[in-house]
Amino acid sequence: MKLGFASLVTAAVGASTLLGTAAQCPDFTTYSQSPQGNPSSGPLALPYMRPDPACRTFNSTAVEKVISDMKSRLKDPDLARLFENTFPNTLDTTVKYFNTTENLAFIITGVSQWLRDTANQFAHYHTLLSTDKELATLVKAVINNEARYVSQYPYCGAFQPPPESGLAPSFNGYAEGVTVNPPVNNQTVFECKYEIDSLCGFLKLSRSYYQATNDASFMNDNWFAAVDQIFRVIYEQSQSTFDEDYNLVSYYNWTGGNGALSPAVNNAGNGEPKLYTGLVGTHHRPSDDLSTFAFLVPANAMLSVELTHLADVLDAAKQAKNISTLARKYSSTITNAIWDTTLVNNIFAYETNGFGGRYVMDDANVPSLLSLPYLGFLEKTHPAYVATRKLLLSRKNPYFAAGKNFSGIGGPHVDAWNPWPMSQISAIFGTDDDSEIKQSLYLIANNTHGLGLIHESINIYDGTYTRPWFAWANSYFAEMLLDLAQRKPHLIFKDGKPYTPGQ
Repeated sequence: MKLGFASLVTAAVGASTLLGTAAQCPDFTTYSQSPQGNPSSGPLALPYMRPDPACRTFNSTAVEKVISDMKSRLKDPDLARLFENTFPNTLDTTVKYFNTTENLAFIITGVSQWLRDTANQFAHYHTLLSTDKELATLVKAVINNEARYVSQYPYCGAFQPPPESGLAPSFNGYAEGVTVNPPVNNQTVFECKYEIDSLCGFLKLSRSYYQATNDASFMNDNWFAAVDQIFRVIYEQSQSTFDEDYNLVSYYNWTGGNGALSPAVNNAGNGEPKLYTGLVGTHHRPSDDLSTFAFLVPANAMLSVELTHLADVLDAAKQAKNISTLARKYSSTITNAIWDTTLVNNIFAYETNGFGGRYVMDDANVPSLLSLPYLGFLEKTHPAYVATRKLLLSRKNPYFAAGKNFSGIGGPHVDAWNPWPMSQISAIFGTDDDSEIKQSLYLIANNTHGLGLIHESINIYDGTYTRPWFAWANSYFAEMLLDLAQRKPHLIFKDGKPYTPGQ
């Protein structure tokens, strides 16, 4: 396993001799918009969409073995091709910078590193970290880079390349003209919309690394500083908007204006008023859209789960007992608040405000209500989840849409008639019903626009799609197939026997 040639260039390792090679590597956004390699032998004839090995940004023999194993087992050649394209997509295309000596790595979604996306883009590799030391070293470097970001700017979710990389910061028109308090430096921060699930993503990546490797060396000063800042945000954003004397309680605000492309957060950047319940407020959703009410329920569910994992990891590593105790306290408070304040007639609200306001809907982006079992918050058979799921996948969810060829949950990030394949992946994680799983699986497989990659959203009227290259969705799809490989092997494998990567 080694860093691919394209990344060696950006890492400034032998740059002068490899620039010609890098110049021959196509931009993957363009590359992914048309069929490339030979088609699969199934009825969909899906093309091979991986870049040439010399153009891949990280090469892993362990990942290649999983691809080979799954291809030999999957009975549908179109699903095999989808896995072959999606499972390595993060390593093939998004490792923009990696330096083992500096213990730094920069992983892109588009042009910047998003805490949430990065955690999800690596989630399906965790079983390989115990045997693939170089892949583990990459993930550790990602964690260290993110720890530096979070320790300095805990309210921000997307970042520029580290200075050591030599990569130039990218201009973000959606951040231009935005006023953020506390102030940020756009040479370090790509965008500072506050989304609590971004911090959950950092915690998830950290704990999954430890769970796979039992290596606690990532718990350095940077990392503990980042964790301290996360608890600061949890405390600040769980407070009511007004104190007892109606003084405004404002620790962070984000405004548009001055020609900013992003819409302003209302109430002078402070968001919709909230009343303390034990939940943690957020200004934006995982989709980067404005929250309607501050208490985003699935994000709080993810936070409660990840805080428990954080405590477990710290206890196992015999580190920072005071932090693990605090993590368990907040996890319990948040969990109780979800059950006590967001559930009515066995239906979870998507957002609440503490005043009795509740918004019953769902958005495709994870964390979502549909993804609660995937997040580890509850069992897929829990009556409250079963009832909520039924509502979400129906007309009673304002962002559910169904057309002739595709259906699912979308969100305002695109529009109400463009459901996301990501929602059908979450639906598969949330059921044990074979027919439901197969229906969702082939809704996804049949709607790649003949390109063999998972797109952001699909128009129910004409089948057009948004975003040809979406590493998070590709990774989530591959993670789901690996889940079925263990949980439902008879549905997808020739021999019906379960399979776990790395075993």
